[in-house]
Amino acid sequence: MGQDQTKQQIEKGLQLYQSNQTEKALEVWMKVLEKSSDLMGRFRVLGCLVTAHSEMGRYKEMLKFAVVQIDTARELEDADFLLESYLNLARSNEKLCEFHKTISYCKTCLGLPGTRAGAQLGGQVSLSMGNAFLGLSVFQKALESFEKALRYAHNNDDTMLECRVCCSLGSFYAQVKDYEKALFFPCKAAELVNDYGKGWSLKYRAMSQYHMAVAYRLLGHLGSAMECCEALDAIERAQDLAEEVGNKLSQLKLHCLSESIYRSKGLQRELRAHVVRFHECVEETELYCGLCGESIGEKNSRLQALPCSHIFHHRCLQNNGTRSCPNCRRSSMKPGFV
Repeated sequence: MGQDQTKQQIEKGLQLYQSNQTEKALEVWMKVLEKSSDLMGRFRVLGCLVTAHSEMGRYKEMLKFAVVQIDTARELEDADFLLESYLNLARSNEKLCEFHKTISYCKTCLGLPGTRAGAQLGGQVSLSMGNAFLGLSVFQKALESFEKALRYAHNNDDTMLECRVCCSLGSFYAQVKDYEKALFFPCKAAELVNDYGKGWSLKYRAMSQYHMAVAYRLLGHLGSAMECCEALDAIERAQDLAEEVGNKLSQLKLHCLSESIYRSKGLQRELRAHVVRFHECVEETELYCGLCGESIGEKNSRLQALPCSHIFHHRCLQNNGTRSCPNCRRSSMKPGFV
């Protein structure tokens, strides 16, 4: 497959992707990757695959294509391509919560000299680094990175980047328990979406609404939190997505959030439905203590994982007195393990 045909197929994949025919788009791009001999075309299609798998939540696949893109960039011997591919590698590791690797790859990006794309991508590198520092609870460095990313966004009139940074700042201030600022920044992101986001992906609107809902919930304004969710049926959409990808933990968290909101509004039928689904998720994920039966994760409790990987309340195991696992009955409890 030559350069012109490669370009045509990449564009065909983009059209399919933009019309929500994601799987067909992936098929087209994979064929390009298999058959094309054009290095620049291969680099571009790898970028499409990285982005698509990121938005689909397939982060291991995202990482796989980011690694291949690095190799392609080295073959091209172009610093701009290398910067872009290292950024994709950093983002992939960020999504997989490999935060130390994310920071390392971001520093590699910032250390690449003389790239034309530096001004455009530097803010995104700083944002990814800030998210990694936040994941590691290194709050001062996280805030420094977010502020740097925000300066990049303002200096380059990059409103999409500014929107993403504002959402990350919302998460930052939620974690440090400054809930007023945790609300301010997502509200700013929502304003940017309303003013400039006509051609943006729907995820930016949903992202800002989600962070607003989190802040309202932390402030105790559950009605306002519900309104944010209702604006795009965010909870229902998130639940559908979590079920589609099989993410049981996200389903559990969403049902717990819905339960709190419906309880505050006195909607008993909806409340009961989410309570039932919450406990079903607890059963499916085995996120309950096999001794007392209470769900794990709702309250701040000291837990103990046995060598067989079953998890119990520490107090329950101490009171149990048996030397085998209460769930699987394996004699896996070492003397003095509890």
